[in-house]
Amino acid sequence: MKNIIILIFVFLMAGSLSAQDFSIGPKFGVSQANIEVNGDGFKAGDDKMGYHVGLFVRMGGASIFVQPEFLYTSTGGFIIDENNNATIETTINRLDIPMMVGFKVLKFFRLQAGPIASILLDQSFGDDPIAATQNIDYRSSTIGYQAGIGLDLGNLILDAKYESSLGKIAGSVAGFETDQRQTQLVLSAGFRLF
Repeated sequence: MKNIIILIFVFLMAGSLSAQDFSIGPKFGVSQANIEVNGDGFKAGDDKMGYHVGLFVRMGGASIFVQPEFLYTSTGGFIIDENNNATIETTINRLDIPMMVGFKVLKFFRLQAGPIASILLDQSFGDDPIAATQNIDYRSSTIGYQAGIGLDLGNLILDAKYESSLGKIAGSVAGFETDQRQTQLVLSAGFRLF
């Protein structure tokens, strides 16, 4: 409930900004993700590269803006199962809706942060036969946050953001209770159509 109130507040803030600046356009990029795991017999493995593609909208004035985004994201990570001496590769496909609130420090430099809602579309696991039977229980939706910097170079926008989960993305692996949270570094580019 608390997360829903935060999202409503951000949407209301977006509506209260004067639409001196309105732009929309495609956005795409790459990410380097990791799944942090707290649980007996399991630990985080290597980072995994991912990608995202979608649309951004920017509204605001000369110094404050709101930038909602609608992104198809393919991400994941590796979990080491010490009980079975196996590495579980996870691929997570989701719909991400970040709501960035930012400040333009200069005409071209931005600071931004905000919540991100993620809706699970599907997940898959690596080719390891043991990993495929681990029954990782991913949540259908999660709330997290992003924070970072951005550059505006003409119609090109560049963003570098850090993302983390506010809650568990999964509660168990192979029936064992765990606390899994995903973190990632996100680099993206967008093009303002108008």
